[in-house]
Amino acid sequence: MASVSCLSLLVLVALASAASAQLSSTFYDTSCPKALATIKSAVNAAVAQEARMGASLLRLHFHDCFVQGCDASILLAGNEQNDGPNLTLRGFNVIANIKAQVEAICKQTVSCADILAVAARDSVVALGGPSWTVPLGRRDSPKAASTSMVTQNLLPPTSSLTQLINGYGNLGLSPTDMVALSGAHTIGQAHCPSYQDHIYNDTNINQAFATSLKASCPATGGSSVMAPLDTTSSTRFDNAYFSNLLSQKGLLHSDQELFNGGSTDNIVRNFASSPSAFSSAFATAMVNMGNISPLTGTQGQIRTTCSAANS
Repeated sequence: MASVSCLSLLVLVALASAASAQLSSTFYDTSCPKALATIKSAVNAAVAQEARMGASLLRLHFHDCFVQGCDASILLAGNEQNDGPNLTLRGFNVIANIKAQVEAICKQTVSCADILAVAARDSVVALGGPSWTVPLGRRDSPKAASTSMVTQNLLPPTSSLTQLINGYGNLGLSPTDMVALSGAHTIGQAHCPSYQDHIYNDTNINQAFATSLKASCPATGGSSVMAPLDTTSSTRFDNAYFSNLLSQKGLLHSDQELFNGGSTDNIVRNFASSPSAFSSAFATAMVNMGNISPLTGTQGQIRTTCSAANS
Protein backbone atom coordinates (compact mmCIF):
# COMPACT_ATOMS: atom_id res chain seq x y z
CA MET A 1 0.00 0.00 0.00
CA ALA A 2 2.86 2.38 0.85
CA SER A 3 4.44 1.88 -2.56
CA VAL A 4 1.12 2.60 -4.27
CA SER A 5 0.77 5.83 -2.26
CA CYS A 6 4.31 6.87 -3.18
CA LEU A 7 3.60 6.13 -6.83
CA SER A 8 0.42 8.21 -6.68
CA LEU A 9 2.32 11.06 -5.11
CA LEU A 10 5.00 10.88 -7.81
CA VAL A 11 2.33 10.99 -10.51
CA LEU A 12 0.71 14.03 -8.89
CA VAL A 13 4.07 15.81 -8.62
CA ALA A 14 4.85 14.97 -12.24
CA LEU A 15 1.49 16.31 -13.39
CA ALA A 16 1.95 19.52 -11.39
CA SER A 17 5.44 19.98 -12.80
CA ALA A 18 4.20 19.41 -16.33
CA ALA A 19 1.43 21.95 -15.85
CA SER A 20 3.72 24.66 -14.50
CA ALA A 21 6.26 23.93 -17.21
CA GLN A 22 3.62 24.82 -19.81
CA LEU A 23 3.39 28.36 -18.48
CA SER A 24 5.45 30.86 -20.45
CA SER A 25 6.17 34.57 -20.08
CA THR A 26 5.68 34.95 -23.86
CA PHE A 27 2.33 33.15 -23.98
CA TYR A 28 0.39 36.15 -25.34
CA ASP A 29 3.15 37.72 -27.45
CA THR A 30 1.43 36.66 -30.67
CA SER A 31 -2.19 36.07 -29.66
CA CYS A 32 -2.63 39.32 -27.68
CA PRO A 33 0.53 41.44 -27.74
CA LYS A 34 -1.10 44.43 -25.99
CA ALA A 35 -2.54 42.40 -23.11
CA LEU A 36 0.15 43.14 -20.51
CA ALA A 37 0.27 46.86 -21.30
CA THR A 38 -3.51 47.05 -21.04
CA ILE A 39 -3.52 45.35 -17.63
CA LYS A 40 -0.70 47.54 -16.34
CA SER A 41 -2.41 50.75 -17.42
CA ALA A 42 -5.66 49.77 -15.72
CA VAL A 43 -3.91 48.71 -12.51
CA ASN A 44 -1.91 51.94 -12.38
CA ALA A 45 -5.11 53.96 -12.78
CA ALA A 46 -6.88 52.02 -10.01
CA VAL A 47 -3.95 52.32 -7.58
CA ALA A 48 -3.52 56.03 -8.37
CA GLN A 49 -7.17 56.53 -7.44
CA GLU A 50 -6.83 54.50 -4.22
CA ALA A 51 -3.44 53.21 -3.02
CA ARG A 52 -5.08 50.51 -0.91
CA MET A 53 -6.43 48.89 -4.08
CA GLY A 54 -2.91 47.62 -4.80
CA ALA A 55 -3.03 45.51 -1.66
CA SER A 56 -6.55 44.34 -2.49
CA LEU A 57 -5.58 43.12 -5.97
CA LEU A 58 -2.52 41.34 -4.57
CA ARG A 59 -4.71 39.66 -1.95
CA LEU A 60 -7.13 38.43 -4.63
CA HIS A 61 -4.29 36.55 -6.32
CA PHE A 62 -3.24 35.01 -2.98
CA HIS A 63 -6.77 33.85 -2.14
CA ASP A 64 -7.20 32.45 -5.64
CA CYS A 65 -3.97 30.44 -5.73
CA PHE A 66 -4.22 29.02 -2.21
CA VAL A 67 -7.60 27.42 -2.91
CA GLN A 68 -7.81 24.95 -5.81
CA GLY A 69 -4.81 26.56 -7.51
CA CYS A 70 -4.44 29.73 -9.60
CA ASP A 71 -7.61 29.26 -11.65
CA ALA A 72 -9.64 32.45 -11.00
CA SER A 73 -12.28 30.48 -9.08
CA ILE A 74 -12.34 33.30 -6.50
CA LEU A 75 -13.83 35.59 -9.16
CA LEU A 76 -16.96 33.50 -9.73
CA ALA A 77 -19.84 35.50 -8.23
CA GLY A 78 -21.04 34.12 -4.89
CA ASN A 79 -19.47 30.75 -4.13
CA GLU A 80 -16.01 31.21 -2.55
CA GLN A 81 -16.65 34.93 -2.15
CA ASN A 82 -19.30 34.12 0.47
CA ASP A 83 -16.99 32.00 2.61
CA GLY A 84 -15.72 33.56 5.84
CA PRO A 85 -12.04 34.15 4.94
CA ASN A 86 -13.08 35.88 1.70
CA LEU A 87 -15.82 38.20 2.95
CA THR A 88 -13.48 41.21 3.10
CA LEU A 89 -11.96 40.70 -0.35
CA ARG A 90 -12.32 43.63 -2.73
CA GLY A 91 -11.16 44.74 -6.16
CA PHE A 92 -13.53 42.51 -8.14
CA ASN A 93 -14.77 45.55 -10.05
CA VAL A 94 -11.22 46.48 -11.05
CA ILE A 95 -10.57 42.99 -12.41
CA ALA A 96 -13.92 43.07 -14.26
CA ASN A 97 -12.93 46.38 -15.83
CA ILE A 98 -9.53 45.01 -16.88
CA LYS A 99 -11.16 41.90 -18.35
CA ALA A 100 -13.56 44.06 -20.40
CA GLN A 101 -10.65 46.10 -21.78
CA VAL A 102 -8.68 42.98 -22.67
CA GLU A 103 -11.72 41.32 -24.27
CA ALA A 104 -12.15 44.42 -26.43
CA ILE A 105 -8.73 43.91 -28.02
CA CYS A 106 -8.48 40.09 -27.90
CA LYS A 107 -11.73 38.18 -27.57
CA GLN A 108 -11.63 35.09 -25.31
CA THR A 109 -7.85 34.89 -25.35
CA VAL A 110 -6.53 36.08 -21.99
CA SER A 111 -7.68 34.17 -18.91
CA CYS A 112 -8.98 35.77 -15.74
CA ALA A 113 -6.40 33.71 -13.81
CA ASP A 114 -3.57 35.34 -15.78
CA ILE A 115 -5.11 38.78 -15.32
CA LEU A 116 -5.05 38.21 -11.55
CA ALA A 117 -1.38 37.13 -11.66
CA VAL A 118 -0.29 40.11 -13.75
CA ALA A 119 -2.43 42.59 -11.80
CA ALA A 120 -0.80 41.39 -8.56
CA ARG A 121 2.67 42.05 -9.98
CA ASP A 122 1.69 45.44 -11.41
CA SER A 123 0.10 46.44 -8.07
CA VAL A 124 3.34 45.73 -6.21
CA VAL A 125 5.34 47.71 -8.76
CA ALA A 126 2.86 50.62 -8.63
CA LEU A 127 3.46 50.87 -4.87
CA GLY A 128 7.25 50.90 -5.22
CA GLY A 129 7.94 47.18 -4.89
CA PRO A 130 9.93 44.75 -7.03
CA SER A 131 8.95 43.45 -10.44
CA TRP A 132 9.20 39.90 -11.78
CA THR A 133 8.45 38.04 -14.97
CA VAL A 134 5.02 36.40 -14.72
CA PRO A 135 4.70 32.96 -16.36
CA LEU A 136 1.44 32.91 -18.33
CA GLY A 137 -0.95 30.45 -19.91
CA ARG A 138 -3.28 29.63 -17.02
CA ARG A 139 -6.88 28.82 -17.83
CA ASP A 140 -9.99 29.45 -15.76
CA SER A 141 -11.93 26.94 -13.70
CA PRO A 142 -15.61 26.62 -14.66
CA LYS A 143 -16.50 25.97 -11.03
CA ALA A 144 -15.65 27.34 -7.61
CA ALA A 145 -13.96 25.53 -4.77
CA SER A 146 -15.91 24.07 -1.86
CA THR A 147 -16.26 25.84 1.46
CA SER A 148 -14.26 23.08 3.14
CA MET A 149 -11.40 23.64 0.70
CA VAL A 150 -11.46 27.39 1.41
CA THR A 151 -11.36 26.97 5.20
CA GLN A 152 -8.71 24.27 4.96
CA ASN A 153 -6.30 26.23 2.78
CA LEU A 154 -6.74 29.85 3.83
CA LEU A 155 -4.93 30.07 7.15
CA PRO A 156 -6.57 32.27 9.81
CA PRO A 157 -4.72 35.17 11.50
CA THR A 158 -4.62 33.10 14.70
CA SER A 159 -2.30 30.54 13.07
CA SER A 160 0.85 29.38 14.85
CA LEU A 161 4.24 29.24 13.14
CA THR A 162 3.94 25.46 12.76
CA GLN A 163 0.53 25.82 11.14
CA LEU A 164 1.87 28.47 8.77
CA ILE A 165 4.88 26.40 7.74
CA ASN A 166 2.74 23.29 7.24
CA GLY A 167 -0.02 25.14 5.40
CA TYR A 168 2.35 26.74 2.93
CA GLY A 169 4.37 23.53 2.71
CA ASN A 170 1.29 21.59 1.66
CA LEU A 171 1.16 23.85 -1.39
CA GLY A 172 4.83 23.36 -2.22
CA LEU A 173 6.02 26.64 -0.69
CA SER A 174 9.09 26.75 1.56
CA PRO A 175 9.39 28.55 4.92
CA THR A 176 11.38 31.26 3.13
CA ASP A 177 8.57 31.60 0.58
CA MET A 178 6.09 31.79 3.44
CA VAL A 179 7.95 34.58 5.26
CA ALA A 180 8.53 36.49 2.02
CA LEU A 181 4.88 36.24 0.99
CA SER A 182 3.83 37.37 4.48
CA GLY A 183 5.78 40.50 3.63
CA ALA A 184 2.84 41.43 1.39
CA HIS A 185 1.46 42.79 4.68
CA THR A 186 3.74 45.76 4.16
CA ILE A 187 0.70 47.20 2.34
CA GLY A 188 -3.01 47.17 3.08
CA GLN A 189 -5.19 47.07 6.16
CA ALA A 190 -6.88 44.50 8.39
CA HIS A 191 -10.23 44.55 10.17
CA CYS A 192 -10.36 44.75 13.97
CA PRO A 193 -11.74 41.19 14.54
CA SER A 194 -8.64 39.75 12.87
CA TYR A 195 -6.26 41.33 15.40
CA GLN A 196 -8.45 41.65 18.53
CA ASP A 197 -7.13 38.55 20.24
CA HIS A 198 -3.54 39.55 19.53
CA ILE A 199 -3.78 43.03 21.04
CA TYR A 200 -5.89 42.01 24.05
CA ASN A 201 -4.53 38.59 24.97
CA ASP A 202 -1.06 38.00 23.52
CA THR A 203 2.07 38.95 25.44
CA ASN A 204 4.48 39.05 22.49
CA ILE A 205 3.37 42.51 21.42
CA ASN A 206 4.73 45.98 22.09
CA GLN A 207 2.43 47.25 24.83
CA ALA A 208 2.34 50.86 23.63
CA PHE A 209 1.43 49.54 20.17
CA ALA A 210 -1.32 47.35 21.63
CA THR A 211 -2.70 50.24 23.70
CA SER A 212 -2.86 52.52 20.66
CA LEU A 213 -4.83 49.89 18.73
CA LYS A 214 -7.26 49.27 21.62
CA ALA A 215 -8.32 52.92 21.38
CA SER A 216 -10.23 52.15 18.17
CA CYS A 217 -10.61 48.36 18.23
CA PRO A 218 -12.86 47.11 21.07
CA ALA A 219 -12.45 43.67 22.65
CA THR A 220 -15.57 42.48 20.82
CA GLY A 221 -17.28 43.72 17.69
CA GLY A 222 -15.57 46.50 15.78
CA SER A 223 -15.95 44.87 12.38
CA SER A 224 -15.92 48.25 10.62
CA VAL A 225 -12.65 49.32 12.27
CA MET A 226 -9.42 48.87 10.32
CA ALA A 227 -5.73 49.36 10.99
CA PRO A 228 -2.70 49.30 8.67
CA LEU A 229 -0.87 45.97 8.60
CA ASP A 230 2.36 47.97 8.41
CA THR A 231 2.10 50.90 10.80
CA THR A 232 5.17 52.53 9.22
CA SER A 233 4.31 52.70 5.51
CA SER A 234 1.01 51.01 4.61
CA THR A 235 0.87 52.35 1.04
CA ARG A 236 4.51 51.76 0.12
CA PHE A 237 5.84 48.31 -0.70
CA ASP A 238 9.05 48.03 1.32
CA ASN A 239 10.63 45.88 4.04
CA ALA A 240 9.31 47.92 7.00
CA TYR A 241 6.92 45.07 7.89
CA PHE A 242 9.89 42.99 9.03
CA SER A 243 11.41 45.84 11.05
CA ASN A 244 8.04 46.13 12.78
CA LEU A 245 8.20 42.44 13.71
CA LEU A 246 11.62 42.98 15.35
CA SER A 247 9.90 45.61 17.54
CA GLN A 248 6.95 43.29 18.30
CA LYS A 249 4.63 45.47 16.23
CA GLY A 250 3.08 42.79 14.03
CA LEU A 251 -0.63 43.56 13.72
CA LEU A 252 -1.81 39.95 13.46
CA HIS A 253 -0.92 37.05 15.72
CA SER A 254 0.25 35.18 12.61
CA ASP A 255 2.51 38.10 11.68
CA GLN A 256 4.34 38.15 15.01
CA GLU A 257 4.65 34.35 14.96
CA LEU A 258 7.29 34.81 12.24
CA PHE A 259 9.52 36.47 14.82
CA ASN A 260 8.81 34.89 18.17
CA GLY A 261 11.81 32.72 19.03
CA GLY A 262 11.13 30.22 16.28
CA SER A 263 12.79 28.80 13.17
CA THR A 264 11.99 31.80 10.95
CA ASP A 265 13.53 34.48 13.19
CA ASN A 266 16.71 34.70 11.11
CA ILE A 267 14.78 35.01 7.85
CA VAL A 268 12.89 37.97 9.34
CA ARG A 269 16.15 39.54 10.52
CA ASN A 270 17.64 39.13 7.05
CA PHE A 271 14.65 40.73 5.31
CA ALA A 272 14.54 43.54 7.89
CA SER A 273 18.19 44.41 7.30
CA SER A 274 18.26 43.92 3.52
CA PRO A 275 15.55 45.39 1.27
CA SER A 276 17.15 43.66 -1.71
CA ALA A 277 17.06 40.25 -0.01
CA PHE A 278 13.34 40.67 0.67
CA SER A 279 12.58 41.94 -2.84
CA SER A 280 14.39 39.02 -4.44
CA ALA A 281 12.77 36.43 -2.19
CA PHE A 282 9.32 37.96 -2.66
CA ALA A 283 9.62 37.91 -6.46
CA THR A 284 10.71 34.26 -6.36
CA ALA A 285 7.92 33.33 -3.96
CA MET A 286 5.27 35.05 -6.11
CA VAL A 287 6.34 33.00 -9.14
CA ASN A 288 6.27 29.84 -7.01
CA MET A 289 2.80 30.69 -5.72
CA GLY A 290 1.59 31.46 -9.23
CA ASN A 291 2.64 27.93 -10.23
CA ILE A 292 0.24 26.25 -7.79
CA SER A 293 -1.89 23.79 -9.80
CA PRO A 294 -2.62 25.93 -12.87
CA LEU A 295 -5.07 24.69 -15.47
CA THR A 296 -3.29 24.60 -18.85
CA GLY A 297 -3.69 23.31 -22.38
CA THR A 298 -7.25 22.07 -22.88
CA GLN A 299 -8.11 22.16 -19.18
CA GLY A 300 -10.70 24.66 -17.95
CA GLN A 301 -11.79 27.54 -20.16
CA ILE A 302 -11.12 31.17 -21.00
CA ARG A 303 -14.05 32.95 -19.37
CA THR A 304 -15.51 35.86 -21.31
CA THR A 305 -16.68 37.38 -18.00
CA CYS A 306 -14.62 36.71 -14.89
CA SER A 307 -17.61 36.51 -12.57
CA ALA A 308 -19.35 33.69 -14.46
CA ALA A 309 -18.39 30.46 -16.18
CA ASN A 310 -19.01 30.24 -19.92
CA SER A 311 -22.39 28.70 -20.71
